[in-house]
Amino acid sequence: MTHPADLSLSDASQRVQAGTLSAAELAEAYLERILAREPVLRAFAWLDPALVRQEATTIDARRVKGPLTGIPFGIKDVIDTADQPSQYGSPIWSGWRPRSDAACVAAARLAGANIIGKTVTTEFATRTPGATTNPANPRHTPGGSSQGSAAAVGAGVVPIAFGTQTAGSIIRPAAFCGAVGFKPSYGTLHRAGMKVMSESLDTIGIMTRNVADVAFGMSALTGRSHGNVGAKPVRAPRLAVVMGPQADLAAPETLALFDGVAEACRRAGATVTPVTLTPPMGEAFEAHPFVMNMESAASIAWEMDQARALVSPVLAERMEWARAQDPAKLEAGRAAFAAARAAFPAMIDGFDAVLTPAAPGEAPEGLGWTGDPGFNTLWTLLHVPCVTVPAGVGPRGLPLGVQVVGRIGQDAATLAWGEWVAQALR
Repeated sequence: MTHPADLSLSDASQRVQAGTLSAAELAEAYLERILAREPVLRAFAWLDPALVRQEATTIDARRVKGPLTGIPFGIKDVIDTADQPSQYGSPIWSGWRPRSDAACVAAARLAGANIIGKTVTTEFATRTPGATTNPANPRHTPGGSSQGSAAAVGAGVVPIAFGTQTAGSIIRPAAFCGAVGFKPSYGTLHRAGMKVMSESLDTIGIMTRNVADVAFGMSALTGRSHGNVGAKPVRAPRLAVVMGPQADLAAPETLALFDGVAEACRRAGATVTPVTLTPPMGEAFEAHPFVMNMESAASIAWEMDQARALVSPVLAERMEWARAQDPAKLEAGRAAFAAARAAFPAMIDGFDAVLTPAAPGEAPEGLGWTGDPGFNTLWTLLHVPCVTVPAGVGPRGLPLGVQVVGRIGQDAATLAWGEWVAQALR
């Protein structure tokens, strides 16, 4: 018999709704795993087992059941929760308890989810990492900034968790931890109640153990179908291979991985064609640090003014740099982003999706740096949907992932092609 914590989201939900599995039993199964791994994994910024058990009892007593009924859901700690602290990875906000849930958390609760805890984030989802370790090897980073969510899902101690992405904070850590990460089209999940840093970039997404769970979870959160990714497509995809503006970052294991992925996709019937970035893409990529940091400096102006001593030196330095920039840089950067978004459809005309690395290579050793987001920032600023799927392991036995990118608004199709690639690699 399948262990409750190994069930897919749809199977677990169906069993809870049918009464063959209780929300309390499901919560206990996951709490058992969390408590066994947490001393080393350190994925949670806040965990209250008594609260989780109490919520499960409440869920079991409800007559009306939602699509995520009883599903334990991890919440990245830059996203507000009314019943648990929201500390944003910063000592400035230690113990802070908002009055309300963020919009996405409210959506999860309305769908029946059991909010199991707050997952570790880097400081304001930007710089200084937390103590979370990689589930495959605790000497290595889990990535960031959504490090607790990625580690928890990768370790199998939660089935679904929120992440946020400004550069590469969903896709990269998911790849490092062997999870499936999904950054939907910009604005799909409402950001009310999130500690937004970059107004032009920040996007809320989710991490799960497989693409089908992503589609199920996104459908439950939005009320809009994200497709049946298990359905066989009428044809194989036409894939554009794009190494991106920082192709030179690719480690030998990533170059070898991509040769193997391309060949596996061709064997499965796909056309796989290298595509070169057009000039607007490079210009937008170069503008990303200005937009991200200048908008972030505006976002945490209060913290820099009132509690600067509690801002990490590396973040404070970056915010001071951003404040010193000519405001015209920000407007020019936003214009470059808009030009790249306008040019993107023509660049991939005739293709179903883009195949690109999820990260430069395996997760770096050490916990002080979460890795380079160079393979993610372009897709983030384009506001397009991206999904990373596990694609084997590197020379040190750590997970590798491959990223599938689609067009704005075509999230369901992007997930379907992501699942196609995942199947081709098996």
